[in-house]
Amino acid sequence: MDVGSVLYKKILGFTPDGKGLYVQSTVRDDKSRLVVLDAGTGEEIQELAADPEAEIWNPGWDPEVMMNPSTHRPEAVAFNYGKPRWKFLDPAVQKDFSRLEQVETGVFLITSRDHEDKKWVVRYYADVMPDRYYLYDRASGSTQLLFDSLPEMAKYTLAPMEFKTFTARDGREIPCFLTLPVGVEPKNLPMVLYVHGGPWAQDDWIFEPWVQLLANRGYAVLQVNYRGSTGYGKAHLNAGNGQWGVGAMQHDLSDAVAWMGAQGIADSKRVAIVGGSYGGYATLCGLAFTPLLYACGVDLVGPSDVAALFRSFPPYWSVRKVRWIRRVGDVENDDALNRRISPLYHADQIRSPLLIGHGSNDPRVKLAASDAIAAAVRKNGKTVQYLVYPDEGHGLGRPENNLDFVGRMEEFLAGNLGGRKEPWREVLGSSVQVK
Repeated sequence: MDVGSVLYKKILGFTPDGKGLYVQSTVRDDKSRLVVLDAGTGEEIQELAADPEAEIWNPGWDPEVMMNPSTHRPEAVAFNYGKPRWKFLDPAVQKDFSRLEQVETGVFLITSRDHEDKKWVVRYYADVMPDRYYLYDRASGSTQLLFDSLPEMAKYTLAPMEFKTFTARDGREIPCFLTLPVGVEPKNLPMVLYVHGGPWAQDDWIFEPWVQLLANRGYAVLQVNYRGSTGYGKAHLNAGNGQWGVGAMQHDLSDAVAWMGAQGIADSKRVAIVGGSYGGYATLCGLAFTPLLYACGVDLVGPSDVAALFRSFPPYWSVRKVRWIRRVGDVENDDALNRRISPLYHADQIRSPLLIGHGSNDPRVKLAASDAIAAAVRKNGKTVQYLVYPDEGHGLGRPENNLDFVGRMEEFLAGNLGGRKEPWREVLGSSVQVK
């Protein structure tokens, strides 16, 4: 599970006179703004940038605020709603950005600048393009490609990611990303609901290898920023409080499937739920609490018993654990709540085939979580394919193990949904143990 902190306030640096602080803040508003606080009193004295629709973009949990390396003044701020966009505070860089917009499609970030601020290293990325890095000369306006992070992808036609919203059963607008197979009529397609982990994280407009693979195999892929996700304001985040398992966070996923069916894009009889970490938990919940909705599920390192997850937290997570209790509930001291939201205690309701992957050394979600749910489902005579990787932790890091798991997932989805597949074959060097 992702235990990164949700950023309500983050100090970006001192103002040039040392009397103020540049801060990303949501203290007064639903969405984050760039403000100046008085360093002595902490009072807000100036708002520099805000967007009523969007949060400040926080890729990797760091706000994307471009600071001048000499003056330490903010020059531009990126806000993100569906797709990042820049807001300029210093007109001097606007000319540079206009030039850089012509180099590649997609979004760019300035990753570094020389001491004289004459040359920039620029990262470009897009939904249909792995990262590319350029060297930009501000005087001439010229750019030089430094490297393409995955040049072998250039020979493939990748599927664009579309930003969408749908209305949940209680009226909340839910943002999501839809990726459709290239060259295929978007009608009655097999569908994969790909659920992000965290849960206090978000899906973004970005090149996502699993999404591209699934779309290539003929699936409509939907990524839902269900309530509880970050990046869409405090109200959207806090709407997920107390909503795990049988609550509105899971309802948002169910409503997304219904929405896709109502549009005629997805075949409601051929829908899989897939995810890792919290996404794996959501997969187990989907199969247990809405057993007729999904034809199959793929769970990678997902917890099956929420109280057991809480008990596994190390002592140095004690402060973060308070946040977990406030957002999820005190499952260690409320057995009824834990049993209500933990799919392990509803395994008798799971009837669709399940694929589980887990690393033996997972420090966050212990291997016992998958051992328990696999045993419980099998006890009820249902199908579980259980893969354990003894040299992995919370997720799969070694390429050989990734290839093994994804290859088996392809076989599994094709067998249950009817999509295309490249037949699985043994991956030399993978440590997989089939349990």
